[in-house]
Amino acid sequence: MHRLLLACFMVLTSLTAAASQDLQTLLQTHAAEIAKPSRNSVGVVLDDLAGSGLPQVTAFLESWSDKRVWQKSDGLFYIGTKEGDQLALRDVDTDEALSGDPSDYKQLRPNGGVRRLIGTALVQFQLSDPDVERRSTAVASIARRPEASQLAPLLASIEGEVDPVLKARKVQLANFMSARFAETAQERIAAINSLASDTSVEARAVLNQILQFETAVAKDAPERNIARLLDPFENADARYAQLAEADLVPQASTDKGIREVLEANISQGRIAGFPTAQMSDPDLRAQAYQALAVQGLAPPLVTEEMRDAALREHVFYDVYDEPDAQITAAAEKALKSVEGRVGRAQVADLTLDALSLASIFFLAAIGLAITFGVMGVINMAHGEFIMMGAYSGYVVQLLIPNYTLSIIVALPVAFALTFAAGVAMERLVIRWLYDRPLETLLATFGISIVLQQLAKNIFGTQARPLTSPDWLAGAWVLNDVIQISYIRIAIFVLALTFLVLILYILKRTRLGLEVRAVTQNPGMASSMGINPDRINMLTFGLGSGIAGIAGVAIGLYAKVTSEMGSDYIVQSFMTVVVGGVGNVWGTLAGAAMIGFGQKGIEWFNPSNTLAAQTYMILFVILFIQFRPKGIVALKGRAAGD
Repeated sequence: MHRLLLACFMVLTSLTAAASQDLQTLLQTHAAEIAKPSRNSVGVVLDDLAGSGLPQVTAFLESWSDKRVWQKSDGLFYIGTKEGDQLALRDVDTDEALSGDPSDYKQLRPNGGVRRLIGTALVQFQLSDPDVERRSTAVASIARRPEASQLAPLLASIEGEVDPVLKARKVQLANFMSARFAETAQERIAAINSLASDTSVEARAVLNQILQFETAVAKDAPERNIARLLDPFENADARYAQLAEADLVPQASTDKGIREVLEANISQGRIAGFPTAQMSDPDLRAQAYQALAVQGLAPPLVTEEMRDAALREHVFYDVYDEPDAQITAAAEKALKSVEGRVGRAQVADLTLDALSLASIFFLAAIGLAITFGVMGVINMAHGEFIMMGAYSGYVVQLLIPNYTLSIIVALPVAFALTFAAGVAMERLVIRWLYDRPLETLLATFGISIVLQQLAKNIFGTQARPLTSPDWLAGAWVLNDVIQISYIRIAIFVLALTFLVLILYILKRTRLGLEVRAVTQNPGMASSMGINPDRINMLTFGLGSGIAGIAGVAIGLYAKVTSEMGSDYIVQSFMTVVVGGVGNVWGTLAGAAMIGFGQKGIEWFNPSNTLAAQTYMILFVILFIQFRPKGIVALKGRAAGD
């Protein structure tokens, strides 16, 4: 009975002692090592701090790494900063604010190696910190510089992680690290196999790190994890230099080295018995050098035959840094799978970019296709109607600060403004120039210059912002390869909407019926009571109004300047001509052809968009030589013209 009571008392005493232990007491047991830490012995201190479970440890490690720990002359440690001629200190346990004289304290300054070890230990604490920002910072720190020692604490922190996004990131990072640092080959191979479907840059970096190799040479192929054997004669001189660096053969003599040796051994106008006047002959130079080598005055001359013989006697190979062949084989297979997925994703991304560019060209050209097809008018001012629409959106945003509402208002305003401008242009200028294409081209070109100058006088020459709403900011990201901005998606939707709307107007409304009648046979349409002048006026206004709406859409991602219309007039005409004059489906086909063609050319030279546009123009010129009426030829007056 007395022994039982004694045992209970000892247990209670030990528990009380453990509960009463504070960080300062623990630090004092390692005071000497904390004051002068080294990379070889600081691990003991860090292990004891980690095992203590004290919440104050994290703050102390952060301060120690940042050189904010001070030791008083009596040996106690404090966290503090210097303020003037005093120290602002805090107790490591209670966080009580103190002050002290700097002469009574010594600042602890661990070196870079020790700070890295402290940082590793600190990350382990932060992985389970109650503050989600600290946990995120710890995960980001591991991702920047992963180490084998960090894998176990990272895995241990996953189960208790409450933030779903951060938990997913921890799982992903643990998978990356397991592929490199897991204890068994089976665990590493399993992690590597799981990366076969991951197209992220990090996954590819992990696989490439596992497949790192170096080029080596030996008499015989060693029993190592060899990646591939190399052809010694693929670059014979470089291979021989590699042998010389490995001290397996003598250094090859260069022309400069031979010349220096010959010059150093000139005696009485001769070199090894050969007159210096004859040294311009390569054969005599070689003989003179060989004679010096026989006398021991020069390194042996390495001939081509000697070089080839040395290359045949050695094996050149790439050897993996990873010794396990099963692991590298799994990494090669996974990387091949990833590269295949990345290639397909790049094709999909290029397709989305091309589709986006085609939708922009279609939106910019559809108004021109209507006016050109129905009226046969070459409107060189079409780009300026796009510019007017963009400036309309800018002015509306000045009046309505809400970007979403301003865009909704700007679309009908731009349509109304450019519709009215188009009608006025048709009534005042175009109607007097029908069937006179050259005069029409010159007149509309002059109008485009006037509109550009008017825009410069009103808005200046600097680009004006047309800001998109927040819900159009950013991009739709499917993975690290496939992404497209929301603005371009919105433009694609707008282009698709206009395609449906225009088809409906042309196929299902009286106006569309009259337009098609005038297009196919204006004389017969006039005899049936249709006024061709009115149809021409409305058609020109409609095409101009659509250009204005296109200007608002294009201005959301492109610069809004007085000259922006010039950037799209050439593409608009190419789209109309290639697709087929006056045909909606032809315009759509032309926009798709030019958009996909330009992006396809950019695939081979991504850094030069101007070159891609130039090659596309040349292709269009060649295309219309073989199909002058475009992809979808129009029947009727426009076709005849």
